[in-house]
Amino acid sequence: LEGSLKLKEISYIHSEAYASGELKHGTISLIEPGTLVVALGTYEPLFDKAMSNVVEVKARGAEVLALATEPFKEKMAHTADSVIAVPETHPVVQPSLGVVPLQLFAYYVALQRGCDIDKPRNLAKSVTVE
Repeated sequence: LEGSLKLKEISYIHSEAYASGELKHGTISLIEPGTLVVALGTYEPLFDKAMSNVVEVKARGAEVLALATEPFKEKMAHTADSVIAVPETHPVVQPSLGVVPLQLFAYYVALQRGCDIDKPRNLAKSVTVE
């Protein structure tokens, strides 16, 4: 969720975050050749379901950038186009490790698009200044 929001805020690219289980509830209809899907494979109990979703979107022509924990990097790399690996840690703090590369991804996408990263347009001052 946080990576999707940051991508919207600073690069002005529409993005949405969905739980893996929601893919077949309409979201799959948005996938067409060239659609970028960022897939998260960092939660071990649901990793196989996340992989199943990667296979589904790849079959429809999506480009998949995956975020996976080190133990699942190889398995994810067999299907995804690119994989970013983060260390495996306690499930309670695992999302904190994933936020960093996703926000950096948003930062560099915005930079490549020539966006003013430090002063995103149309955001209230309370969002950009504490």
